[in-house]
Amino acid sequence: MKTVQISLNSIDKVKSFVNDLTKYDYDFDLVSGRYVIDAKSIMGIFSLDLSKPINLNIHAESNIDTIMETLKPYLIENSAEA
Repeated sequence: MKTVQISLNSIDKVKSFVNDLTKYDYDFDLVSGRYVIDAKSIMGIFSLDLSKPINLNIHAESNIDTIMETLKPYLIENSAEA
Protein backbone atom coordinates (compact mmCIF):
# COMPACT_ATOMS: atom_id res chain seq x y z
CA MET A 1 0.00 0.00 0.00
CA LYS A 2 1.18 3.51 -0.82
CA THR A 3 -0.14 6.73 0.72
CA VAL A 4 0.02 10.16 -0.96
CA GLN A 5 -1.50 13.54 -0.17
CA ILE A 6 -3.91 15.01 -2.67
CA SER A 7 -5.98 18.14 -3.07
CA LEU A 8 -9.53 18.07 -4.49
CA ASN A 9 -10.48 21.73 -4.22
CA SER A 10 -13.05 21.98 -7.03
CA ILE A 11 -16.07 20.05 -8.27
CA ASP A 12 -14.43 19.48 -11.67
CA LYS A 13 -11.31 18.13 -9.98
CA VAL A 14 -13.40 15.65 -7.95
CA LYS A 15 -15.22 14.44 -11.08
CA SER A 16 -12.04 13.94 -13.11
CA PHE A 17 -10.33 12.29 -10.09
CA VAL A 18 -13.12 9.70 -9.74
CA ASN A 19 -13.12 9.10 -13.52
CA ASP A 20 -9.35 8.53 -13.46
CA LEU A 21 -9.53 6.08 -10.55
CA THR A 22 -12.36 4.00 -12.03
CA LYS A 23 -9.96 2.96 -14.82
CA TYR A 24 -8.14 0.80 -12.25
CA ASP A 25 -9.33 -2.39 -10.57
CA TYR A 26 -7.48 -1.53 -7.35
CA ASP A 27 -9.00 -0.17 -4.15
CA PHE A 28 -8.39 3.47 -3.25
CA ASP A 29 -9.33 4.96 0.13
CA LEU A 30 -9.44 8.63 1.10
CA VAL A 31 -8.57 9.32 4.73
CA SER A 32 -9.52 12.61 6.36
CA GLY A 33 -9.26 12.65 10.14
CA ARG A 34 -11.16 9.61 11.39
CA TYR A 35 -13.15 9.18 8.18
CA VAL A 36 -12.17 6.61 5.55
CA ILE A 37 -14.19 6.54 2.34
CA ASP A 38 -14.00 4.83 -1.04
CA ALA A 39 -12.11 7.20 -3.36
CA LYS A 40 -14.28 6.08 -6.29
CA SER A 41 -17.42 7.46 -4.58
CA ILE A 42 -18.29 11.02 -5.59
CA MET A 43 -20.87 11.28 -2.79
CA GLY A 44 -18.32 10.03 -0.27
CA ILE A 45 -15.73 12.57 -1.40
CA PHE A 46 -18.18 15.44 -1.01
CA SER A 47 -18.78 14.35 2.60
CA LEU A 48 -15.15 15.24 3.40
CA ASP A 49 -13.63 18.65 4.14
CA LEU A 50 -12.14 19.39 0.72
CA SER A 51 -10.45 22.61 1.86
CA LYS A 52 -7.68 20.51 3.47
CA PRO A 53 -5.23 18.01 1.97
CA ILE A 54 -6.52 14.44 2.00
CA ASN A 55 -4.52 11.22 2.28
CA LEU A 56 -5.08 8.71 -0.51
CA ASN A 57 -4.28 5.07 0.25
CA ILE A 58 -3.50 3.11 -2.91
CA HIS A 59 -4.00 -0.63 -2.44
CA ALA A 60 -1.99 -1.82 -5.44
CA GLU A 61 1.05 -4.07 -5.65
CA SER A 62 1.82 -3.35 -9.30
CA ASN A 63 1.37 -0.47 -11.76
CA ILE A 64 2.22 2.06 -9.03
CA ASP A 65 4.18 4.21 -11.51
CA THR A 66 1.24 4.31 -13.92
CA ILE A 67 -1.16 5.19 -11.11
CA MET A 68 1.15 7.93 -9.81
CA GLU A 69 1.34 9.42 -13.32
CA THR A 70 -2.47 9.47 -13.47
CA LEU A 71 -2.64 11.14 -10.04
CA LYS A 72 -0.13 13.92 -10.85
CA PRO A 73 -2.77 16.69 -11.27
CA TYR A 74 -4.10 16.00 -7.75
CA LEU A 75 -0.88 15.40 -5.82
CA ILE A 76 0.41 17.91 -3.31
CA GLU A 77 4.11 18.38 -3.98
CA ASN A 78 6.50 18.39 -1.06
CA SER A 79 8.14 21.79 -0.63
CA ALA A 80 11.56 20.08 -0.75
CA GLU A 81 10.87 18.99 -4.33
CA ALA A 82 9.67 22.40 -5.52
